[in-house]
Amino acid sequence: MPRVTELPADHCLLDLLERYRRVLLVGVPGSGKTTLAARAAASLANAGRSSHCLMLDPGSPGFGPPGAVSLGVWQGDQWQLQRLHGLCSLDAARFRLPLAEAARRLSRRVANDPLLIDAPGVVRGVAGAELLPALAEASGAEALVVVVPDGAPMPLDAECQATGLPLVKITADPDAHSTSRPARADKRTQAWDAHLGASECQDFDLDTMPIVGTPPPRDVPDAWRGRQVALQGASGETLALGEVQACHAERLRIRLPARQPQADVSSLLIRDAQRDSDGRLVTARPPERPQPVADILSLEESPSAGSDGPRPSVRLGLATASLINGVYGDPALHLRLRHQRRSLFFDLGDIGRHSSRLAHQVSDVFISHAHFDHIAGFMWLLRSSIGVPTPCRLVGPPGLASHIAGLVRGILWDRVGDKAPRFEVSELHGERLERYIVEAGHATPERLASRPANGGVVHEEASFRVRATTLDHGTPVLAFAFEPSTQLKVRKERLDERALTPGPWLGVLKRKVQEGALHAEITLPDGRLQRVGELCNDLLMSEPGQRLAYATDFADTPGNRQRVLDLARGAHVLFCEASFREEQSEQAKRTGHLTASACGSIADEAQVGQLIPFHFSRRYGEDLRALYTEIRGAFDRVWTPQGLDID
Repeated sequence: MPRVTELPADHCLLDLLERYRRVLLVGVPGSGKTTLAARAAASLANAGRSSHCLMLDPGSPGFGPPGAVSLGVWQGDQWQLQRLHGLCSLDAARFRLPLAEAARRLSRRVANDPLLIDAPGVVRGVAGAELLPALAEASGAEALVVVVPDGAPMPLDAECQATGLPLVKITADPDAHSTSRPARADKRTQAWDAHLGASECQDFDLDTMPIVGTPPPRDVPDAWRGRQVALQGASGETLALGEVQACHAERLRIRLPARQPQADVSSLLIRDAQRDSDGRLVTARPPERPQPVADILSLEESPSAGSDGPRPSVRLGLATASLINGVYGDPALHLRLRHQRRSLFFDLGDIGRHSSRLAHQVSDVFISHAHFDHIAGFMWLLRSSIGVPTPCRLVGPPGLASHIAGLVRGILWDRVGDKAPRFEVSELHGERLERYIVEAGHATPERLASRPANGGVVHEEASFRVRATTLDHGTPVLAFAFEPSTQLKVRKERLDERALTPGPWLGVLKRKVQEGALHAEITLPDGRLQRVGELCNDLLMSEPGQRLAYATDFADTPGNRQRVLDLARGAHVLFCEASFREEQSEQAKRTGHLTASACGSIADEAQVGQLIPFHFSRRYGEDLRALYTEIRGAFDRVWTPQGLDID
C-alpha cells in the first residue's frame, strides 16, 4: 500500500483526490484535519470543481450543529450545510454504531463529487480500533489519510493497514494545536445557539410519541431539561434538531428552529447531549432519581437522652457535612473535605469536647454572628492554634475582628513566645471584605488591604467557593453557601482502553485541571509523561458540584426570605434553623428566629434537594415528632431521625 510522507500536506491530499473519489481523514484532536480538508476544497473550487465534506465529529464539528453528523458542500470560502443526521451525543467513542450508521446515510447522498470524510479524533483504545474500520466501510472510503504531529507515532497503525485502503501519512501543520476543553465547550455552545436561532417551542405527547435512544427516566423531569433531541421521520431520517425546555406530566416541550408538522414525526431521539447549569452544551451526567433521605444521610444518635439530640451527617461529592453538636446543641457545622486532611466550620458553638487533632485540620471558619452559642468554640480553636505557623481564616459580619481580638486579649500570653496563635479575620461589608490579622500578645488587630466580595463571594479556591448574604437578626447575620466547582470524574472505560492503572496520579490530574495548569505534565503509571490538557480530554468528564447552604438565626421577614432564597435556590442540601413551633410564632418573631413551618416553607420555595433542620429550642427536647410533623407539612424532603415515625 502506498504511503506518502515527504510531499506537502495540501499537495498530497489534492493528488489523492485526483485518483480516489472518497478520502477518509484520521488524526488526533488538534492535528489540523478540518483545516486541511477546507484548503483542499478551496483549491478544487479554484479549479472549477465542487466537493463535499462529511463531518463526523459530533463534539467539535468544523461546521454544522454539535451532536450531529453533517454533510456540507463547499461554496464561496466555507462549507455550507446541506443535510444533517442527529446523533444527540457529543461522544463519538460511546455511540460508535449510531455514528457509523449516520455516516452511511449521508454519504449515499453524494454521487460523483469528491467527498472528504472528517473523522472524530478517537484514535486510541478499543473505541478507536472499532470506529476506524466501521467509518471507512460505512462512508465508502476509497483512501485513507492519517495526519500525524511531527515526531509522534502513527495512531492505529495496524488498524489502518488492515483496512486494505491506499494509505497516506501526512505530517501535521506545526501551527495546529488542540484547544482546551472549556474553549471547545464554548465554541460548541455558540454553534448550538446559532443552530437554534430564532426558535419556537412545540409540545409533544409522551404517551403517543415513541422515544428512542437513551432518554432519562420519566420520573426525573429535571434530567430532561436542556437535552438535545432529534425529530425523526418514518425511515429514521432527521427532520429537525432541537432542545427540551421542560417535561411536565405527559408533555415534552421542545425548542426547535422551525415548527414541524407533528404528522411527519414518527419518533424522538434523545441521548446524552445536554446544557449544563451554566448553559454550555456538554455530556450529561447519569440522572439521579430522588432517593430516600436515609440513602443520602448517615445518622449518629446522641450518646445519651436529653443531651444535644441526633447528629445528622450528609455526604456530598467534595465533603462530608456534620452537625457535630446535634440538632439542639450550639450551631457548629463541620465540613471535612474528602481526600484532604482539612476541615471547614460554619459557626463555632461550644465544641470543646472534641480533640485538638480536629482543630489542627481547620483552615477556615465561617461565623454567622458573634452571639455566644455561635462563637464559644473559638477558645478551643485558640488553644489548639498555639505553635501553628499558618493562620486560620475567619469570616463573619462587621465587628467580628474586634470580638475575636477581645477573646484573645482575655488570655495572658507571657510564655507563648514566637508560637503565638494568629488569625486572618475578614468582615463582610456589602460587597467588600475588610481584613485584619489578630495575633495573641498584640493589643489591636493589624489592618490588611480590603478585597472585593463580588456576588457575596467571601472565599474562593480552585475546588470550591463560599458565598454569603447578610440577614437581619436584630444584628447582622451571615448565611453561607458552599459551592464546589464543577466536579471531575474519571471515565473508567477510557482507563481500561488505555490499560492505565488507577492511583494517586488521577488526583494530581484533577487538581491540575482545576488549577488551569493544562500544559503541565503528569507521569502515567507506565512512566510516560503526558500533558494535563490531553489527559483531561481523554479521561475525565465533568458534572456540577453538590451545593450546600447554611442559614440560622434570622427573622421571618420578606427581605430575609428573599436573600436566603437567592442564596440557597437549587442547593443539594439546606441546613436551616427551626427554633420554634408555630404556636410560639410570637416568640419567634420577638427573638428573630424561624418557626418549623417557616423553615419548611423556605426549603420548598428554594427547591432544595434535602432539608436538615436544626437549632431547635430545648423546650422540645421530649417532642421531636411535633417539630418534624410541622416541617413536613410544608416540605417533605426533610431528614428525620431514625425511629421517629411521621404521618
